[in-house]
Amino acid sequence: MPRLTLTRKLFLALATLLLTLLVAFAVSSMLSLRSGLGPYVAEIEIRRLSWLAERLQQHYVANGNWSRLRGNEEAWNRLQRGEVDPASLAPRERPPSFWDRSSRGGGWTLPFGEDREPPSPLEPGGRVAPPWFFPFPRGEGGPPDLIFKRLAVVDTAGKLVVGAKVDPTTAAHLPIRSGTVIIGQLLLAPMQGLEHEADRAFLARHSGFIALAGAVGLVAALLIAGLVGRRWLAPIDDLTHAARAVARGRLGTRVRVQGQDELALLGRTFNTMADRLDKAEAGRRAWLADVAHELRTPLAAMRAEIEAIQDGVRSFDDRTALRLHRQVMRLTQLVDDLRHSMDSHGTALREHAPTYPLTLLQEALAATRDRFAQAGIAVEADSVGRLAEERAPRVLGEARKLSQVWINLLENTLLYTDAGGRLAIEARIDRVDGGPALVVQLDDSAPGVTEDELPRLFDRLFRAETSRNRALGGSGLGLAICRAIVDAHGGDIEAGASPLGGLRITLFLPISDTEPS
Repeated sequence: MPRLTLTRKLFLALATLLLTLLVAFAVSSMLSLRSGLGPYVAEIEIRRLSWLAERLQQHYVANGNWSRLRGNEEAWNRLQRGEVDPASLAPRERPPSFWDRSSRGGGWTLPFGEDREPPSPLEPGGRVAPPWFFPFPRGEGGPPDLIFKRLAVVDTAGKLVVGAKVDPTTAAHLPIRSGTVIIGQLLLAPMQGLEHEADRAFLARHSGFIALAGAVGLVAALLIAGLVGRRWLAPIDDLTHAARAVARGRLGTRVRVQGQDELALLGRTFNTMADRLDKAEAGRRAWLADVAHELRTPLAAMRAEIEAIQDGVRSFDDRTALRLHRQVMRLTQLVDDLRHSMDSHGTALREHAPTYPLTLLQEALAATRDRFAQAGIAVEADSVGRLAEERAPRVLGEARKLSQVWINLLENTLLYTDAGGRLAIEARIDRVDGGPALVVQLDDSAPGVTEDELPRLFDRLFRAETSRNRALGGSGLGLAICRAIVDAHGGDIEAGASPLGGLRITLFLPISDTEPS
């Protein structure tokens, strides 16, 4: 059995919905046609009986009411045959009856004479004339047209005068007027069934049309359901295959994105995720290679020293022990730096206490003053002292970690700034992201960093080309550790070109005016 995928589910759901709507439409159309055909035909039929309404009006005017006609089936039959009620005319005006027998062979005497043609069934104006002749004698049988079995006359109160019992709510109405006054109504009940072959043929034709329209609609519905299912769910299938490929390690897999809808947004999000995973994997491999390279250097030096002692090239004296000790310390420092930089969110803070970062910066400057003097680097930090005395901004965090940030930044300047240069430190308070923040900006002199290298300065183990000499450069983890610690304090750190010709480091720390809870 084929797997019921989401595409098939959507196709079946849409097809079922559209098929249900089509069937409901066809059934309701058939029922409406069957139920509405009778009243519609009745409305047409009763409009053709205007001549009968005129006869009834003449009868009412001649008698002044419906009393002579109420319940009088014989008079009702005469009116249906088109005869003029004798009571409504003077004796000299009475026309010969349709049914007056002649003395010749018991035949019938027609009012228009033996040598005259019967009048046309259509009177002037297109109105249907009453029937002039019925093939049965008076009093025998009834009108051949079943329409008269569904006719009734009611008065203004809605009471039956004569005719069949008709439901006025479903019957067709034709007002009987005397001037502008309605004196009664002629009611015609709709057919209860299909009495004529023409009616059945009409219903059959329209039923066939509805069936054909339903079949065409069903085919269109299935096509639309298939197209919609493929259009909407094809991107999901692509995402599924791409996700499986990424899970297997093919991080270069991407999906094709079209449009601006939610599925397109999902595709772009997936591509962004895949890009980041690809870059992260590339960074991980590069980081492992750098770590291996950094660890190999002190280990190789230690191995060379030990093998020289074993071969008798060197004797184990104080100088050899000092060299080995330095390599061990270098290796230890590198391992510690790696451990501090491993937390991507920047060394989780163990405590959140009010800390004064400018005071910590002044302490770090005091601790490195002699080293800056020996390197011939002038330090300008007057704004730090002024702001510390005027505002003494504080942040919530760990003083030890913030001190490590200042030490790493100052060490970076000591390692990579040429002798005779200078370091300018500026501190101020600005609004960042809607809140006050301490902004500390460190600018040093040449050498600088190229534009291509600036975005990578905070990567682990990265060192600019100008500092590849390990005799001068560090492990390449100092700035990465700084970023991790600053991130943990809710701040940010950026690198850019300095107007002094070297590197500019800008650090943002949110200021807290409340005590921690």
